[in-house]
Amino acid sequence: MSELQIHRTVLGNGLRVLVVPDPATPVVGVSVHVDVGFRSEPEGRTGFAHLFEHLMFQGSESLEKLAHFRQVQGAGGVFNGSTHQDYTDYFEVLPGAALERALFLEADRLRAPMLTEENLRNQVDVVKEEIRLNVLNRPYGGFPWILLPPVLYDTFPNAHNGYGDFSELEQATLDDAASFFDTFYAPGNALVTVHGDLGEHGVDGTLALIEKHFGDIPARPTPPRPSFAEPVAGAERRQAVADAHAPLPALAVGYRVPDPTTELDAYLAHALLASVLSDGEAARLQRRLVHTDGLVTDVSASNGLMGGPLDARDPDTFTITAVHPADVDPDRVLGAVDEELDKLAAAGPSAEELARQSARWAAALHHEDDRVMYRMLGLGARELLYGRAEIATELPARIAAITPDGVRAAAAALRSQGRAVLLVEPTADPTAEETAE
Repeated sequence: MSELQIHRTVLGNGLRVLVVPDPATPVVGVSVHVDVGFRSEPEGRTGFAHLFEHLMFQGSESLEKLAHFRQVQGAGGVFNGSTHQDYTDYFEVLPGAALERALFLEADRLRAPMLTEENLRNQVDVVKEEIRLNVLNRPYGGFPWILLPPVLYDTFPNAHNGYGDFSELEQATLDDAASFFDTFYAPGNALVTVHGDLGEHGVDGTLALIEKHFGDIPARPTPPRPSFAEPVAGAERRQAVADAHAPLPALAVGYRVPDPTTELDAYLAHALLASVLSDGEAARLQRRLVHTDGLVTDVSASNGLMGGPLDARDPDTFTITAVHPADVDPDRVLGAVDEELDKLAAAGPSAEELARQSARWAAALHHEDDRVMYRMLGLGARELLYGRAEIATELPARIAAITPDGVRAAAAALRSQGRAVLLVEPTADPTAEETAE
């Protein structure tokens, strides 16, 4: 990411603000990151953080349902939101001239979303249909981000299904929604990021507009941020699940990774380890499992439960997933994975191997840097999670500085700890119960 000037302030109500100008782009992005994800939702209300994200699109104090959509699309912009382990984001990207419109829209729903019984019941049905589409009626649905955590973790925040259980979603009440909003959507628990073309406003004018639209949102107590820490598993844990839609068996292996807040370089070494293992035809597991031994039809590795790095606080998960023929014993696949990790733990990758994967990372980061939306969301998420938006701009250099010994140490760390093994077993049972957990 190119060098950016980051301007910070905190409003009187506690709302944190980042303004990051980029005169080279003709558009501007506005995002709101709220410090609540599915790890923070109350026990007995699985999926509530995601459900509430949906409710935030159902109208607000000054705008009826769908008016937010029309305002953004009418200006030629795009918008969306998403729920993660530790945060929920809302964002839009519009032509630079529409900056104040975007600030008004985001402030209005942060001030007072339209929480009604009709909206709640409607969005419960929408979320249930989303779960049917993406999990229950899809091959390998929820694999591995829903199915693996209960094997690796013990506590409710880390182990439960963040998409939600149908019965718990159906029992959600309007009081639950109001309490969730009052608790977690306090201004002091949120961060506004503005990035891109500030036009005639400049930084000072943009800060004044943010104060104008967000400054009168009443302050409320900011909830304490709990620690989700739990001990690392000391031995292998294994569980099998049936999948009526899967054409082939699959497996996922989960390990704990270093805390990026306190061990960022070690964490990034795990991210590069994932690339050495699975990115590209020359990667270790691709060569061994797919092309040489023919044990699997597909294999991938990822540093981060949700599929990407630096998207959560500690604890987070390193995953290896594979799909294999029915006549291949999963322990053969696991044995080959262990052998490849042991080789890396003993000698590390070659300089050429590491340079190839570092170059892939650099290309991916620069490609992401081409879009204002991704730059804005990366800056906001890293500021919220780790207190340093600058991490987003430092990533190419930090990745390039990782040595073969750093990757060797990451592989050794995986092999020295317990792990979770999830086995997906195909079944043609049409009577499998349609639940979300």
